[in-house]
Amino acid sequence: MSRKFWSLLLAAILAPCAAPAMAADETEQGLATLWEVLWHQSGTPTRIVRWENEIRLRLTGVDLPQHRDYILNALRTVTDEAGVRLVDVTDQPNATQLANLKVEVTPDTALEDNQPCVTYLDFRSEDKVDTASIQMRSRDVYRCAYHEGMHLMGVRGHPAGKTVLSYFPVKVDGLLPLDRVMLRAWYSPRMKGGMTPFEALPVLADELVATMPDKATAAQTRDRFFASTMDQMQAYAAGKGDIPSIVKRSGKSTDEGIRRGRSEMSYFLGVAYFEGTTVAVDQKQALSWFERAASAGNRGAQAWLGNRR
Repeated sequence: MSRKFWSLLLAAILAPCAAPAMAADETEQGLATLWEVLWHQSGTPTRIVRWENEIRLRLTGVDLPQHRDYILNALRTVTDEAGVRLVDVTDQPNATQLANLKVEVTPDTALEDNQPCVTYLDFRSEDKVDTASIQMRSRDVYRCAYHEGMHLMGVRGHPAGKTVLSYFPVKVDGLLPLDRVMLRAWYSPRMKGGMTPFEALPVLADELVATMPDKATAAQTRDRFFASTMDQMQAYAAGKGDIPSIVKRSGKSTDEGIRRGRSEMSYFLGVAYFEGTTVAVDQKQALSWFERAASAGNRGAQAWLGNRR
């Protein structure tokens, strides 16, 4: 028999075995991306912030006739996926007072070549977005609108996976499946503003698992990912481990950000063990992590301990 026949036969035999492994790899890569998105580039893990009311947009800047429809389509795609109402008030006489989102298209000479667009979120407490502003250079609108639209919704990280939030996305002119997973989870009834990364991760992970053809394999991969992430973060908080590699690759992590990140992670681990999110309830472990965070100056941990004395 020909070599081609035996190659095809071997492929047919191995295919059923390879499929679960490929599915597990895809799930694990997706979970890693969802975890990375919960980190600020400075090296600090973040809480969930999101819009609680409608977004009222005022569009300003240069070349607006050229870019207006594209920007509006990108922002509507993002807000529709999240289930948040977007209202364009640009042409209304009192637009400045009405708007809680300002999007400015700047000249090509503005901003920096390594940061052609930027989003600023304003929140008085770390749970609800009050106002926001986006700037993007005219020549970069096509690769910035969806990226900054994701940031607008409160998703602050720059993960490495297949998402428009990545610095090296697979595509830039539309949302990818993982972006839609993030937005649906971020604005689902289960997610609440102010949630810690360990409280948010199961919501994100379950939304991802629901999209997988083999949900049983995906769920097993999810549980393994939770366990390994807890181990890594306990080492990180204790000063023995490191921040996610994507944060280091961003080139924007700072010693202060990482120091603060270890303190925040200690507090978040305390919450995880106390509430039983991503890990089984363990009051002794919770107290240990709260005490570590409090000794590092974490106000949340200090308040938690103070309320129990």
